[in-house]
Amino acid sequence: MRAVGVAEYGPIDNLHSKEVPKPAKPTGRQMLVQVKAVSVNPIDIKVRGGVYDDPTDYYERVKSLTKEPPSFHIIGYDGAGVVLETGPDVKYFKAGDEIFYLASPSEQGTDAERVIVDERHAGHKPKTLDFVQAAAMPLTYGTAYESLVDRLEIKEGEQAGILIINGAGGVGSIASQIARHVLKLPIVITTASRPETIEFSKKMGATHVVNHRQDIVQQIRDLNLPEDIPIRYAYLTSRTEQYLKPAAEILAPFGKICSIVQAHFDMYGSEMMSKSIGFVWCWVATGPYHSYYNDHPEKHHQWYEDLAKRIDADEIKCHLTKRLRLTVEGIREAHRKIEEGKMIGKMGLGIDEPGEGDAFT
Repeated sequence: MRAVGVAEYGPIDNLHSKEVPKPAKPTGRQMLVQVKAVSVNPIDIKVRGGVYDDPTDYYERVKSLTKEPPSFHIIGYDGAGVVLETGPDVKYFKAGDEIFYLASPSEQGTDAERVIVDERHAGHKPKTLDFVQAAAMPLTYGTAYESLVDRLEIKEGEQAGILIINGAGGVGSIASQIARHVLKLPIVITTASRPETIEFSKKMGATHVVNHRQDIVQQIRDLNLPEDIPIRYAYLTSRTEQYLKPAAEILAPFGKICSIVQAHFDMYGSEMMSKSIGFVWCWVATGPYHSYYNDHPEKHHQWYEDLAKRIDADEIKCHLTKRLRLTVEGIREAHRKIEEGKMIGKMGLGIDEPGEGDAFT
C-alpha cells in the first residue's frame, strides 16, 4: 500500500510517499480501516521535525519505525474511513462501518491507504459530515473535552467563566463550543487578534474576544463582567510560558489552569500561590501511552459517539476551514500552513478531493 511519512525526521521536504507492507491482521480490539480522509495537527509537524517532546521517551518508543523495515514512520493521527476487518474482541463496530478515529501515538499513523485503529479511540462517523469533515474532529475534540471535563473538572451549568487562549485554533475553537454549548458556561472569553480570527472565534461560541497582542488582563477588566460569575478556569492552547502569569492574575481565587503546550516556565512571582490556583496538564494520549493505568479505557469511544450525536443535532459545528487532496504534496502544503502559524480551525485532506496525483502519492 502507499503511505506518506519520513525515513528521517527533519524538514517538510523529508515527507515522501512510499510503498509499504499492508498492516497485519487486526488482533484484540483492533480494526483494519480503509482511509478516506485525514487531518493535520501541530503534533504532526513536531513528530516529522524530530522535536516532539510531550513524552520524554517518545523517539525511543518509536525508534523501530525508522530503524527496522520498512524504515519509515507514517505520520498522522486524525482520520476517517471504512472498517474492513475487526479483531476478535471488537464489540462496537463491524466491517463496512464508517468511522472517525484517533491513531496510536506510538504506532504507524493515519497518512496511509490502510491503518490499524483501536476501537476505544473511534466513533461512528456523524451522518451529517463527509469523510474530510469527520477526519478533522477526533484529536481536537478529544483533547478539548478531556481538558475541560476530566482535567479542569468543569460541571455542566456551572455559573463560572473560562478564558481560552487562541480561540480560533483547532483545539481552542472546539473548546469554546464545549464550554458554551455542552457545559453551558455563561462566559467564554477567547483570545484572537485578526478580524477573521475574531469572527471565527465568536462563531465557535465565544461570548467575548480579547486581543492576545495587547494586555489581556486589562482588556478583561474593561469588560466589566458580572461579579457573581467568577472567571474560574483558564485553558492554554498556546505558549504556556507567556500566558500562565496573566491567566493567574485574571482567575478568581481557587481557580484552575490547564495547558496542552509543553514549555519551560516558572510559577514564582505569579498569583498562583496566593490565590491557591491549581495547574494541570492534558495530553490526550496519556491513557494508551501508559497502558490505561489509572484511566477509563472506554471514555474516548464514548466521547466520540456523543460527539457524533451532537454534530448531527447541530449542537457542535465542524471547524474545518480548508480542504486538500490527500497526496504527498497536499500533506506538505498542510504542514507548511501550520508552520506559518496563521491557520484558522482545521485542515482536512481526502482521497476524493480535486487535484493532481493519485491519493497517497
